[in-house]
Amino acid sequence: MKIPSSTRRNFTAGLLGSASFWMYGGHKVWADALQSESAQSYKPKYFNHEEWLFLNAACARIFPADAHGPDAALLGAPEFIDRQMDTPYGHGELWYMSGPFKEGAPNLGYQLSLPPRDLYRQAIAAADAYVRDHHQGQTFAQLPIPEQIALLKVFEQGKMALGAVPAHTFFEQLRQNTLEGVFSDPLYGGNKGLAGWTLLGFPGARADFMDWVNQKGAPYPFGPVSISGETA
Repeated sequence: MKIPSSTRRNFTAGLLGSASFWMYGGHKVWADALQSESAQSYKPKYFNHEEWLFLNAACARIFPADAHGPDAALLGAPEFIDRQMDTPYGHGELWYMSGPFKEGAPNLGYQLSLPPRDLYRQAIAAADAYVRDHHQGQTFAQLPIPEQIALLKVFEQGKMALGAVPAHTFFEQLRQNTLEGVFSDPLYGGNKGLAGWTLLGFPGARADFMDWVNQKGAPYPFGPVSISGETA
């Protein structure tokens, strides 16, 4: 499983020129603030209780906490995914969803008959059923973190099926949506406190960069701003 390492995050931050409070010692303050915000408990609109626990645990393993920032669960990726399930995207209304449905080459794109919301529901149920059968009745969210990571690796490698859902297909869907949640505009439920953008040094939805067009190599001194006007 492609888990972002501290080295990878360092490289990404350096490449994009972040000189943020986050990157230079503010991680604990941000993490505490995000933990407090998450404690206000967003109530999922689509996922049930067990699905929600699975989603939070899996997102946190795919984008884990390190010295530079919290995990994807604290950054709001599960909320982002839950909100997406009740959009045209979640209902599979944005692409061709009629048959025939056959396994195809990866470059042909998504080939299942399930819209994303049904893919999540079926795959999570099958994953938790598998864990219960092999781990004394526990669910995925109850497993120790190393065992969660090991199982996600099995999914990524496509070594099992999750009911009608190929495990690799589910893993890639989950990985993609997790990263979208971490780095999307907070308007959509993720990137809490603009922390994902701060990690990257991304300025967000600022309206005007004309003062910086001809200043090649100069550090950009302002933090990110969201579509709604929220600032980090």
